Amino acid sequence: MSLRTGGPALAPLRTARWALLAAFGLLVASTQLLWISLAPVTGEAARALGVSEGAVGDLAGLEPVVYVLLAIPAGRWMDRRFGPALTLGALLTAGGALVRAAGPDSYAWVLAGQVAIALGQPLVLNATTKVAARWFPPAERATAISVASAGQFVGILVAATTGGLLLDAGGLRLLLGVHAAVATAGALAVLVALRLPAAFEADATGPTSLRWLRRDPLMWRLAALLFVGVGVFNAVATWLDPILDAFGHPGVGGGLIALMTVTGIAGAAVLPGLAARRDRRRLVLVATTGLTVTVFGLLSVVHELWLVTGALGLLGFFLLAGLPVALDWSELEAGPGRAATATAFLLLAGNLGGAVLVLVVQALMGTPHLALAALAVAAVPGVLVALRLPDHAPAAAV
Repeated sequence: MSLRTGGPALAPLRTARWALLAAFGLLVASTQLLWISLAPVTGEAARALGVSEGAVGDLAGLEPVVYVLLAIPAGRWMDRRFGPALTLGALLTAGGALVRAAGPDSYAWVLAGQVAIALGQPLVLNATTKVAARWFPPAERATAISVASAGQFVGILVAATTGGLLLDAGGLRLLLGVHAAVATAGALAVLVALRLPAAFEADATGPTSLRWLRRDPLMWRLAALLFVGVGVFNAVATWLDPILDAFGHPGVGGGLIALMTVTGIAGAAVLPGLAARRDRRRLVLVATTGLTVTVFGLLSVVHELWLVTGALGLLGFFLLAGLPVALDWSELEAGPGRAATATAFLLLAGNLGGAVLVLVVQALMGTPHLALAALAVAAVPGVLVALRLPDHAPAAAV
């Protein structure tokens, strides 16, 4: 229900909500930037910190583990106490980044900062649909969710493309310092933006039991689709370079992953809004899963670089757009009062899918054709699940 029905009282919120969304998008991007800060420079970071490359890899590995453990509790708390939950998430994100920057030569300091960042991540990412539900009218919520979701991909892209440049220019001190500055700016902007009153009621007012979630088949189908979609993307991002190297295309994997991410950002900006306005969310998710099967089935037998480039660029456009489409649908299904819990559940499924499919592909890396075919096979159940989605989503609560 709207807290304000119109007139002059709404004017400040109309002009400020996009600034609030921009601030939140920057914070979301920061969580991903901080998550994989050292992944593109693992070897150099290990030498600078005096540890093994495996120890540096463990820093990034913290995030998905902590998210799986805390996703649902964090989502339920956010549904009841949105302001304190997001405030704590912003403070942990910026605080952890500053701790890392304060000790760029100490693995202990970097680890301590990474733990704080990992604890803050679910309190930030789970707010994606809640921000849309609290400040945006129903007609704009899909777009708001798309922008916030795209922040995740932007953060990953920036980390992947600038890590080496920053390290070469000023070592870990500059790399961690710049990333801390970005995170601090995002956190401060969100803390200021949270002073704006909500335009719509979105706090949980009824029972907070998870019984509704266990009995909601649509939520489980959306979770299954994100298990596949996020899992496929994570597996590709992890193993594409050695797979293409085996096919005689060395050194191009990183560029193709960046291409998938760029086209994915474009898709996340365009497709969810169109799907929401025309009530074609099911069509987008069916097309995404079907395209995933087709692309990896084709690439498992045909390896020309031009075809790989075009196919992955096209797939990225649809694959990454699937996340905001599913999140938008979950907010309509669960309602604003349970939006954060619904988001937590779906992102939890995506994290689990990422872990499982990365391991599946790793087990098949000795035969790269089978590794790609496995991704096609993994997406087949996604097509079947997407076909069982309802034709239309429920109307948005106002």
